Amino acid sequence: MEARLLIDKIQTRSARVGIIGLGYVGLPLSIHCARAGYSVLGFDTDKTKVEALLQGRSYIKHVPEEIVRKLSEEGKLEATWDFDRLSEPDCLIICVPTPLTKHREPDLRFVVATAESISKKLRPGQLVVLESTTYPGTTEEVLLPILEKTGLKAGKDFFLAFSPEREDPGNPHYNTANTPKIVGGVTDKCLDVATAFYETITVRVVPVSSPRVAEFAKLLENIYRSVNIALVNEMKMIAQRMNINIWEVIDAAATKPFGFTPFYPGPGLGGHCIPIDPFYLSWKAREYNLTARFIELAGEINVAMPNYVLQRIIEALNDRGKCLKGSSILILGVAYKKDVDDDRESPAYPLMELLRERGALAAYNDPFIPRLKPTRKYSFNLTSTELTEDSIKGFDAVVIVTDHSAYDYQWIVNNAQLIIDTRNATKHVKEGREKIVLA
Repeated sequence: MEARLLIDKIQTRSARVGIIGLGYVGLPLSIHCARAGYSVLGFDTDKTKVEALLQGRSYIKHVPEEIVRKLSEEGKLEATWDFDRLSEPDCLIICVPTPLTKHREPDLRFVVATAESISKKLRPGQLVVLESTTYPGTTEEVLLPILEKTGLKAGKDFFLAFSPEREDPGNPHYNTANTPKIVGGVTDKCLDVATAFYETITVRVVPVSSPRVAEFAKLLENIYRSVNIALVNEMKMIAQRMNINIWEVIDAAATKPFGFTPFYPGPGLGGHCIPIDPFYLSWKAREYNLTARFIELAGEINVAMPNYVLQRIIEALNDRGKCLKGSSILILGVAYKKDVDDDRESPAYPLMELLRERGALAAYNDPFIPRLKPTRKYSFNLTSTELTEDSIKGFDAVVIVTDHSAYDYQWIVNNAQLIIDTRNATKHVKEGREKIVLA
């Protein structure tokens, strides 16, 4: 009975949706649900985010402020830090962070805290979906016991599922509406309700037999990228020793119409997913007396890339009669990928730390990140350096870490003394190529 009633509310859009966690996953999902006809109530412990949304302001670059303002004015999008209101929504979607501890073990404190908060207000007829990336078994082993300690039963009184987020910030082609959604329910009724909800907001739903399958599928997606990026990063280092341009090699190989997917090297991995999520599976694998060797090796290679870039900087300076100590280095781009304002796990941070440890003076420019905020590992009290002819000429080297489209690379090469390009961003530059070192 509860399942049928909730599905009816979903199909008529009379159900209210609650999004817990209003970051790079939760905010776009909130916007999308509101535009699909739902009344959305967003929850976050960060009061600055809540206050911004209440004032109709966006705090994420690729989420247009005019859309936030319009939905807020229409009453379709509301935000709160009051978790006592968790009983109001009919569908609760959890989009909280799942970082690693310093020992590279899963840190589920945000998921557990959210589940505890929900359990205090859980009522019959609610759907709860975890979208945060985690190890296989989390939904059934961690969330389910917390929610069922209320005396309510999953599949009968409330409905519990896992549906991994597939958000790609800054991607102009794919979003929540046109990206297929994997869904795994704790019971058949849970799957039915979760599927009914996601069918109203996305082009295709892919039901699977359990939350564990859905959790594993998300990890496989990210591990696939991590391993292939590590492979091409290793190929880059080998090609450099052989004096071969790896980007030309990749472009040539990519002309094969079958059996090859191009991946591109860089200064390291960034974002909340690929540097972190694979280790959720390698940790879980140890429970089964297995060692995930590909995952661990890929992690070692990708984590070591800032050190490789450092060595290329040192070599480039030495070739020009300069040493790293005392040199001034400008990092171009601290976002983890081009054209976004997300700097989570950015390889720019360990690179800047390595430069400082060796006596270099490190500054940065990023058109989307005016000031660096403290991270889990790093604390830089820096603001973005304005790019002028005088300022850029004053640095001994400019290191392109993030290839933002906003940069005029010919102008940068014209005015810089030395360029270390980790992204092949200068491939179309015609003049001054003698200043460029690919890294």
